[in-house]
Amino acid sequence: MPIRVAVPKETLEGECRVALDPVVAKRFAALGCEVRMEHDAGAGAHYVDDDYEDVGFVTDKAELLASADVVLKVQPPTEDEIKQMAEGSIVVGFMSPYRFPDRVKLMRDRKITSFAMELIPRISRAQSMDALSSQAAVAGYKAAIMAADRTGRFFPMLTTAAGTIRPAKVLVIGAGVAGLQAIATAKRLGAVVEAYDVRSATREQVQSLGAKYIETGVAAEGEGGYARELTEEEKRKQLEVLAKHITQADAVITTAAIPGKPSPKIISQEMVDNMKVGSVIIDLAAEGGGNCEVTKPGEDYVYGCVRVYGPFNVPAMLPVHASDMYAKNLLNFLTPMIEEGELKLDWEDQVIHDSALTHDGEIRHEPTRALVEGDAS
Repeated sequence: MPIRVAVPKETLEGECRVALDPVVAKRFAALGCEVRMEHDAGAGAHYVDDDYEDVGFVTDKAELLASADVVLKVQPPTEDEIKQMAEGSIVVGFMSPYRFPDRVKLMRDRKITSFAMELIPRISRAQSMDALSSQAAVAGYKAAIMAADRTGRFFPMLTTAAGTIRPAKVLVIGAGVAGLQAIATAKRLGAVVEAYDVRSATREQVQSLGAKYIETGVAAEGEGGYARELTEEEKRKQLEVLAKHITQADAVITTAAIPGKPSPKIISQEMVDNMKVGSVIIDLAAEGGGNCEVTKPGEDYVYGCVRVYGPFNVPAMLPVHASDMYAKNLLNFLTPMIEEGELKLDWEDQVIHDSALTHDGEIRHEPTRALVEGDAS
């Protein structure tokens, strides 16, 4: 009997992505899977049901989930969706375990095997599965476009009959995947770009994109490609240097997020008070509270003379390519597990081991287990 792969329609308000685009859905079918989707599941990403070949569509979500061996999601499954899934089935998607511990507990109790795409280890062979990076790239691109849209200035230098227009100055704080994509996009739009990251190893990447790297004398490389938390002295030193560059910028894009923790406050209220009239802040770390003290997560408003926007779920604003990239991440994650039409989980595989959130009535991810069940030690 073929593996039944199910894709329900996303229900979170504003979520336009879909877990499978037509191309990847066809590739799952070629692997011998029976792909079934909820009617109009791809509508938010501009895919109609007829775009999908070798896919069965159903209108009853409960029946879809109950009959599935593997459920593919973008957003974490809701409690109702978890209750509708068959015990022992598999669900793959972003899980946000720190935000939804009750859902993790429910998946544990129903013996559902869940894989969290945000837990996929950042190792070389897992790069094609890294959904955090693929979606961050979407967010970084969109952040530069949002900054250009909200500023009252041209980004590029223009020579016109009315004179020469000086290029806008854009500062990007955080040179991870989102930050680097924001740098590249702002540079392509013609802006003068500066960038900063507490990880000094990003200097060459920033410079390779044509941006100026800001030296603060603070380096904070951490584990897994993330930055460690700064000491109070390091924070003070960092802010002193950044303050000058922030006040000179026409647009500031911040991307410094820490998974499962509040976003670090990098831009103080005082810094915003000293920014140029009409300047813009795009705070991509808003879902963790924001990198700016005056950010109102989810809101786009004017503070004094500065436009401050802390958007949620930016990848969903570009649902076509975000879905395309995410679907490929899912395909690359699951393909090694499919052997001769059967799903085989090799728990010695680091990718499978590290990305597993729940399995066989247990919470496999230790930090989440401690959050939900308490530290048994």
